[in-house]
Amino acid sequence: MALNNTYDARLVQQETALGAGVQILLLALIGTAIGMGPAGWVTGLAFAIATWAVLSRALHRAGSRTFGPANRVTLGRATLVGGVTALVADSFQDSPPVSLFVGLTAVALILDGVDGKVARRTGTSTALGARFDMEVDAFLILVLSVYVSMAMGPWVLLIGAMRYVFVAAARAWPWLTAPLPPSTARKTVAALQGVLLMVAASALLPHLVSVGVVALALGLLVWSFGRDVLWLYRTHRATQAAPAAAAGRRARRELVTS
Repeated sequence: MALNNTYDARLVQQETALGAGVQILLLALIGTAIGMGPAGWVTGLAFAIATWAVLSRALHRAGSRTFGPANRVTLGRATLVGGVTALVADSFQDSPPVSLFVGLTAVALILDGVDGKVARRTGTSTALGARFDMEVDAFLILVLSVYVSMAMGPWVLLIGAMRYVFVAAARAWPWLTAPLPPSTARKTVAALQGVLLMVAASALLPHLVSVGVVALALGLLVWSFGRDVLWLYRTHRATQAAPAAAAGRRARRELVTS
């Protein structure tokens, strides 16, 4: 049994290493196609190494014996996000081809709707897989907001930074980590962020229209986060108030019986 566990763990680690190799191959193809500069190469390689290291550690800690088909889809999406990240880093020196940038982003966004379906259909849904999917989504939004902010200003960075600010705030207020009820509106707003930022990044629309599109994305995100934070706060207050109310009722009963 121990040998089987070791064998399975090695297979899982081999898949993450293969993902890093595919990421490097994609960077080589992009570099050959557009002549990517040092900033793009360094950023892309750093993304590949970081993804491999973090994912390998998470799989090891979770004791995963198989990588799973849904995680393979998410890893493929992460590879595309790595390519987008390299292009954004390279854009500080030279603008990337819009068709390549939008193409990689569009495929990554389309695959976002695939990994969850694969996990449900194959019965391989895991907390780690959901977290992996969420982190890839969040990082893509961050990278896209950085790219769009170069044309529209630093306010666009609020879109990419909002989730990370929420995570940081949860360290100070642990009640923010409580599970939220399922919400179609939350999922829709999250999915729209990447699409709206990609539309703005494509430069197909007049500048003022693109600004309006990004402002809409930010407004929807603020509304979604605000609604969730308010729900978590009210739930936290209700949870705190319940023991005090129960203690008050017990005290009144004791007073009556005495």
